[in-house]
Amino acid sequence: MKLTDLLNKVRAIQVVGDAIGKEITSIELDSRRVQAGAIFAAVRGFQTDGHQFVQSAVAQGAAAVVVDRPESIPEHMTERQNFVAVVVKDSRVALAELARAFYGDPSREMTLVGVTGTKGKTTSVYYAKSIFEQSGKRAGLIGTIASVVGDRVTPAERTTPEATDVNRLLREMRDVGCEAAAMEVSSHALALERTRGLDFDAAVFTNLASDHLDFHKTPEAYAEAKKLLFDGLAETSVAVVNADDQYAELMARGVRGRVIRYGAAPDADVWISDVECDLAGTRATLTFEGKNYRVDSKLIGDFNASNFAGAFAAAVGVGVDPEDAVRGIEATEPPPGRFQTLRRGEKIVVVDYSHTAGSLEQALRNLRKIAGKKRKIVTVVGCGGDRDKTKRPIMCGVATRYSDLAVITSDNPRTENPQSIIDDMLVGVEGEHVVEPDREAAIKRAIQESDADAVVLVAGKGHETYQEINGVKRHFSDVEEAEKYL
Repeated sequence: MKLTDLLNKVRAIQVVGDAIGKEITSIELDSRRVQAGAIFAAVRGFQTDGHQFVQSAVAQGAAAVVVDRPESIPEHMTERQNFVAVVVKDSRVALAELARAFYGDPSREMTLVGVTGTKGKTTSVYYAKSIFEQSGKRAGLIGTIASVVGDRVTPAERTTPEATDVNRLLREMRDVGCEAAAMEVSSHALALERTRGLDFDAAVFTNLASDHLDFHKTPEAYAEAKKLLFDGLAETSVAVVNADDQYAELMARGVRGRVIRYGAAPDADVWISDVECDLAGTRATLTFEGKNYRVDSKLIGDFNASNFAGAFAAAVGVGVDPEDAVRGIEATEPPPGRFQTLRRGEKIVVVDYSHTAGSLEQALRNLRKIAGKKRKIVTVVGCGGDRDKTKRPIMCGVATRYSDLAVITSDNPRTENPQSIIDDMLVGVEGEHVVEPDREAAIKRAIQESDADAVVLVAGKGHETYQEINGVKRHFSDVEEAEKYL
């Protein structure tokens, strides 16, 4: 694509250098990936500032650089090294605009559903993908666990990729015949403009609980970041909000398109009732436009009734037949690490991604319903390093309050001392607990030293296949460890 064509899509303050005739081969925000013909967007990150690498990108053949700090480009550098400097107000905004144009604005060629919220995003997009497929549309997926493009499944590095990767994935989906896609949209992604300009046909809000306050600082700022998804909807789009959540009306406020509310109250547009849950799955009745639909999902946990109700609402909102939506929900397989159940005799191990106090409490309350009063519940739990410290004692309080025994251990300590994280957690202890900093030893202990019919919850990492210690990632899977010690 010609650089001049791309520059027409960006609100530039200044363009320095000769852009005529330059052919662009890629758009990069990592200078190490720059090759001849690339545009390098200098973006300020959490730990480094891309403006420090402008000269390196140019030396590697960048045809153009995009900056919001013009002083990062030495005077007369464009003349000497034959590249174009594009000065913008915000490099992240420009990156999203360039990526959308470079990949041909793929979101406008397909039905796109975005799901945001603290809990339930992953499960909801798996439901949505299955619904689209049941309705006859090939569908892709972008989320915390993986991106799915046709038959190709690629493990994810983050919940919502950078704007370049999002648009590239959507283009690849479209090129292999996908007519629809479901994607998780994190608060970080919204605040950092990763989804800017995407044409969402439906946006789903699942819920909001205390999380990511290390980044957003306050619950109010966290909520406002989520609301950005709904503020950007077109008049033809659908906003789907969980009416049972206190932030539902904030999300719906000012929406230009149709609003569909789902929840446990009879006046919800999609009313959830008669919820049942056991180790075989979750069942509920959804009432929509005066008609009842009995839904039988393979996913365990009564919270999944809310998740599949949101996916159902989004699907019917974009024109899917309700009966197809029900069949799609019933065909959905459990996502890895989301209330994933392993068994040996009477002993059950549940591996779950519950890494906030709210999701952990939800998981434990559901396990208590399923296990009954006689079977003991043992929980393995830790907290991540270099993240919100305020939730550590709360997490420990939840684990010890709702378990017969909590095994306090490491999660991803990253660059923090694991014992310091555990000490922060122990401030919130409310019941029986033991401390085992080594996560493998903690899982072994919880499984092998518990009653023969115990239910063991291994919480926090879910689908992840690594543990990060001292900034180094090593292979580690809660599922593999649980299977080994079972």
